[in-house]
Amino acid sequence: MRILFVGDVFGSAGRRIVREHIGHVIAGRGVDLVIINGENAAGGFGLTPTIADELFDLGAHVLTTGNHVWDKKEIIDYLKSASPDSHDRPRRILRPANYAPNTPGYGVYQGSLPSGQAYAVLSLQGRVFMANNEDPFRTADKLLSAITAKVIVVDFHAEATSEKCAMGWYLDGRVTAVIGTHTHIPTADNRVLTGGTAYQTDVGMSGPYDSIIGVEKEMVLERFLTSMPSKFEAARGDPRMAALLIECDPETGHALSAERLLLGE
Repeated sequence: MRILFVGDVFGSAGRRIVREHIGHVIAGRGVDLVIINGENAAGGFGLTPTIADELFDLGAHVLTTGNHVWDKKEIIDYLKSASPDSHDRPRRILRPANYAPNTPGYGVYQGSLPSGQAYAVLSLQGRVFMANNEDPFRTADKLLSAITAKVIVVDFHAEATSEKCAMGWYLDGRVTAVIGTHTHIPTADNRVLTGGTAYQTDVGMSGPYDSIIGVEKEMVLERFLTSMPSKFEAARGDPRMAALLIECDPETGHALSAERLLLGE
């Protein structure tokens, strides 16, 4: 079984480069399950129902998010409309599972492919240098105890590389993959851990690389040089699609390989 995880889609440039590449990657590499992190897909900050539909139409089975999930207010009512047992699109958009219990939406999704293969996707957010969330490690324990699927993919949206690495080893052998998102820079440590879990500290951004993590360079430099607040805008130059392609044993859920992809125009 092959799983394609597409890293943080950033703005219109990110959506365009994903649209350009995802179809031929799915067809050419025999991808069965597609997961896309879309939290920055709307102008670099947040996600809208319309853009979520666009990503689903490109082939995504599940969309994950992170700390920017609420930046576009219209997504709140959209996620509120999801019911626990539904498999419709609002239910297949995940916010981090370790947010407060009354937060709109859900942090885990269990589904099945047309072949009948069961899978689960879990979204978690780190706590180091991030918002005050519940403990992601114990949240993972609790949720995994209720998951019956063997193929389980975890999007760990976190700032600190140490926390991401710790989560990888903590869940090694219990999930198919732990994939880091949030920092927008693809790391070169993709591998299969000793227990059979595919791991990468950060899959990277699918968006404009002629930028500072997706934002126009001059705007970010001005803030660093002056310490004055400034409005950030999504850049457009040199878009690339960053993704991780995982092959796994569908019966055990153990990963067999983890291949980095970084595809430009």
